[in-house]
Amino acid sequence: MALKPLASYLLFFKFVIMSETIVAPALTSKDFATDQEVRWCPGCGDYSILAQVQKVMPTLGIPRENIVIISGIGCSSRFPYYMNTYGMHSIHGRATAVASGLKASRPELSVWIVTGDGDSLSIGGNHTIHLLRRNFDVNILLFNNQIYGLTKGQYSPTSEENKVTKSTPYGSIDHPFNPLALAMGADATFVARTMDRDPKHLQAMLLRANAHKGASFLEIYQNCNIFNDGAFEMFTEKGTKAAETLFLEQGQPLTFGTNKEKGIKLDGFTPKVVNLADGHSVDDLWIHDEKDIYKAQILVRIFDNPGIEGHLPRPFGVFYQTDRSCYENVMEQQIKDAKAKKPADLDKLLRGNEVWVIN
Repeated sequence: MALKPLASYLLFFKFVIMSETIVAPALTSKDFATDQEVRWCPGCGDYSILAQVQKVMPTLGIPRENIVIISGIGCSSRFPYYMNTYGMHSIHGRATAVASGLKASRPELSVWIVTGDGDSLSIGGNHTIHLLRRNFDVNILLFNNQIYGLTKGQYSPTSEENKVTKSTPYGSIDHPFNPLALAMGADATFVARTMDRDPKHLQAMLLRANAHKGASFLEIYQNCNIFNDGAFEMFTEKGTKAAETLFLEQGQPLTFGTNKEKGIKLDGFTPKVVNLADGHSVDDLWIHDEKDIYKAQILVRIFDNPGIEGHLPRPFGVFYQTDRSCYENVMEQQIKDAKAKKPADLDKLLRGNEVWVIN
């Protein structure tokens, strides 16, 4: 008789243990950090981006084993070492190609591409535009610091004209890429911009990118404090940020300034800055619509000459998003349709339709 209560207790504890193994514990940002020493220069903007990605990941509800981070070559490409997920540090400019193959073969995975302005827009430029047009359901995080950091300070495809660097001692004569305009030209289905020194906005844009079904292109202004320090400080510093930045919000008028005292109106197809204190109404301002591809083309061109009197503020946020079939889904359906038909004739396939007989 004495054994019955003991057996009951053992059965109870077995139930508790089994229940605990079934329910997965909630993940935190620490669960996405590895034991690897983070080897970026002290003060690098990459630290902030890493921290925000690690904060956002637990909120996505995706198991770590279903998340893959793929990088190319550059300072930003160390990222997979510091994320406790699957990942691959691939080769220069080819992260997009590797990610495309992975997504095509394992469409259920959450694939993130971490790349830099040199990696993705120079040697990897063609891979980037073709991934965007194909619309794989992946997230591209483009760290733009307008310089080659890993190779010690040469000018990059996004460096401004007349940029003096180790490789351009008399100033760069190249016209720089506008990354978001390039993405729009490649028919990207999600185009956005954020910055390393605005953690809340960066987190919000990471969430938006993840929620989008298709190729998400997120440009992140990232400060290289060693070789290009302060390149974006007018957009990040308290004294200038309000006047120099325009934060896009769906369905809201384009306003900016310390007290939102300024706005943007469209004069035909030309954006103009107006002062609301001069009698202009908020109702007359440009209302942001992420689905409007024509206005998005104008927004991505608000890009040059920051700090010049009368210029337009630099936009941040989601410029454009649309729905389009994802490559991996269409490919999967094509394979299913082919299997449903009669078996293929390999000889006929190899011969093709262009055949002739030589006497």
